[in-house]
Amino acid sequence: MKDSYTKKDQNNKVEELHYESKGWKSNLHFIQDEITFIDSLLNSYVFQPNTRNLFERFQDYLERLKKTKTSKKQLEKRIVKYENNLGGMMECIDESCDLQYYQKHNTLKAEVVDFIERFKELKSEIFNYAGSILKKRKTGQN
Repeated sequence: MKDSYTKKDQNNKVEELHYESKGWKSNLHFIQDEITFIDSLLNSYVFQPNTRNLFERFQDYLERLKKTKTSKKQLEKRIVKYENNLGGMMECIDESCDLQYYQKHNTLKAEVVDFIERFKELKSEIFNYAGSILKKRKTGQN
């Protein structure tokens, strides 16, 4: 019977999981740039709406963007902690040990995917809002 838990095999598994986690961090880094842009956009004088309903939406977007920043930082910390613990997979000698690492990986992956999807939805709402404000300003409406 072949020993399927050689150092090389385990190293390949760790590299594969680490590579994917680097992709998560890259996506979150890009999202940080988008958050910075959206924050600047919302806080520019152009988007200070005059009508009450739009102001309430504006405040909601600012609050949700703030929560998104906090969630992103927490998620980044979990990724770093996960990566730091990933080296322990090298010591695995059976399937159940590997399975624990894959389960943690998949759980974290699901969190990242969920965060990105929620951010896309927020970004879309904000851009639609910003577009409507700009159109009203351009045509001189209030």
